[in-house]
Amino acid sequence: MKIFITGASRGIGYKTMMMALERGHDVAFTYNNPNTDVQKIIDEAKRIAPNQLCKGYQLNVRYNDQVVNVADAVLDDFETIDTVINNAAINRNNLTFSMTDDEWDDVIGTNLSGTFYVMRAFLPVFLSNRKGRFVNISSIAKGGLSGQANYAASKSGLIGLSRTIAKEYGSKGVTCNVIAPGMFDTDMVKENLSDHLRNFWMQHCPTKRLGLVEELAEVILFIGSDAASFVNGQTIEVNGGLDWAD
Repeated sequence: MKIFITGASRGIGYKTMMMALERGHDVAFTYNNPNTDVQKIIDEAKRIAPNQLCKGYQLNVRYNDQVVNVADAVLDDFETIDTVINNAAINRNNLTFSMTDDEWDDVIGTNLSGTFYVMRAFLPVFLSNRKGRFVNISSIAKGGLSGQANYAASKSGLIGLSRTIAKEYGSKGVTCNVIAPGMFDTDMVKENLSDHLRNFWMQHCPTKRLGLVEELAEVILFIGSDAASFVNGQTIEVNGGLDWAD
């Protein structure tokens, strides 16, 4: 497979990319921070998968013109793409009354509009190939989470967006599914998880632990593969059995 994955400089995206390379797939990845050590990522990719193509592109998915330019560059470099994994996301936490317009717009623009822009950019090649897999990363916050009205709205919106793509293009060989992770041991979780929420999770999650990133990457890669060609318009919960949050 040839895979395009957004937000792969760290965390879930990085682990998914490296596992994909190990399994013989070519990967185009994006990063937003211009200070990202892209060469370090490429060097690691070459170390674990010397025969696979791996290339990075700076992209802020919030801006459609950037998405279109990067999609064109990726298709020039890789000729085609089989699977698109929309992983790029940000959060700007605040209580609803105190949330600023910028905090709302930044999160909705990145997490929801950005995913739409990316899927729209790659739909033509999927339709031309009569095959393609979209995998969109949501969150347990899709059901609502205190202090994250913007993030919850964006992650919930992905479900309606994805089901629409699944209905519109399923007959053309294109599938679109959502992965909704719980709490995983990532930098974002470490930076933003409050003591209250961590204690809540450890008390109520049936597995009594955070998820391992490789466990989530396994699900993402399966849903993005031809083995899951009859899985379409679904939201797959990967949360250790806890499907609600305080």
